[in-house]
Amino acid sequence: MTHSTQLPALPVTFRPTRTRVVLLGVGAAVFVVITAISFLLDLGGGERASFIFTAALFLGVLILLSRPYISADEDGMTVVNLTTKRRLEWAEVLGVHLRSGDPWVSLDLADGTSLAAMGIQPGIAKQRAVADARALRALVERRGTGEGTPDTTGDGPEH
Repeated sequence: MTHSTQLPALPVTFRPTRTRVVLLGVGAAVFVVITAISFLLDLGGGERASFIFTAALFLGVLILLSRPYISADEDGMTVVNLTTKRRLEWAEVLGVHLRSGDPWVSLDLADGTSLAAMGIQPGIAKQRAVADARALRALVERRGTGEGTPDTTGDGPEH
């Protein structure tokens, strides 16, 4: 753990807030515009319904894309990705990695597998994602096995 990384108070939720705001804002705006256009055009009921259905489908996809988060509490963490949700005990998580160019954090698990944790993604808020990855790593180091993991955020020194 780096000296500059403070352990966040539990419970804590990591979520790509800016990305979420953009996705939900664009989805709502497109839904309103397409629905309004369907009422302004001289369309039959079925055609109008297909416009609105398409707008709702587009909004639904953007809502799904805005779903990911990581919630940590005293007992472990819950990783919610696009269509999956997984509960992990602290001892199950051996490492937290966010390397330069990665689309999101990856977790090394005790069973030898990795788990994508899309709740921390550097997309349009890189500094926030790096800080969140370090905070999550600090939690894992403190509450997990205590072995520690190298800093692979691409911005800090290895330790």
